[in-house]
Amino acid sequence: MATQPGQDRIIGVDIGGTGIKGALVDLKEGKLAASRVRLSTPHPATPSAVAKTVAEVLGQIDAEGPVGLTLPAVVRGGTVETASNIDHEWIGTDAVDLFSRTTGRLVAVVNDADAAGLAEVHFGAGRSVSGVIALITLGTGIGSAVVVDGTLVPNTELGHLPLHHGDAEDWAAESIREHDDLSWKEYARRLQAYLELVQRLLWPQLIIIGGGVSASAHKYLPKIELRTPVVPAQLLNDAGIIGAAMFAASVEFATKA
Repeated sequence: MATQPGQDRIIGVDIGGTGIKGALVDLKEGKLAASRVRLSTPHPATPSAVAKTVAEVLGQIDAEGPVGLTLPAVVRGGTVETASNIDHEWIGTDAVDLFSRTTGRLVAVVNDADAAGLAEVHFGAGRSVSGVIALITLGTGIGSAVVVDGTLVPNTELGHLPLHHGDAEDWAAESIREHDDLSWKEYARRLQAYLELVQRLLWPQLIIIGGGVSASAHKYLPKIELRTPVVPAQLLNDAGIIGAAMFAASVEFATKA
């Protein structure tokens, strides 16, 4: 029999470029309450194809109730506004309506970095820190989340800050390190320049580095010197799922209020 989530257990789904991962999340503990389900992201990753795959993921999760979903895009009022690293057909799509119709559930949709930021601030590397916290995710591009005393400032897009006559992510993303075959010392120099820019803009209490390259943080973070503490993320691949569920819980509670 399916589990009936209450306010403390909600499904989160993290939509990525290669995989769509979902699980029931324990919001009291900030961890997955059951094993993850993962299906490959369809190609092309059009809205209808992704929504269908999300429905298949949910069909394999033994739980009912609302769902939080991430997208690698700016999501404003439920509508997708950008498509830097996803199919351009997403631009202008009402993602909340699409996923609601396809899955038959109440859904909330949030930027993927914002979801990871919520999770890290409440249950990960930023758990005991107050004030402004910036999460920077390094991957194909650079994602960001800014959280102030536990409240998300959505869609900050700090990867598009101007740096070296272009977007910062074209200089310091993990994909650029791989493409340019940079040593960790060379990559640290690039990150130093970028993180100094983030520091001058926000003066946060803490900067958290997320994305797959955070697992190698010991190879480059010690080479970076800032007046702001910089630490690796702790929740790794579960951050997006946990943050998506947290976001859905906040939307559900706001609606009830």
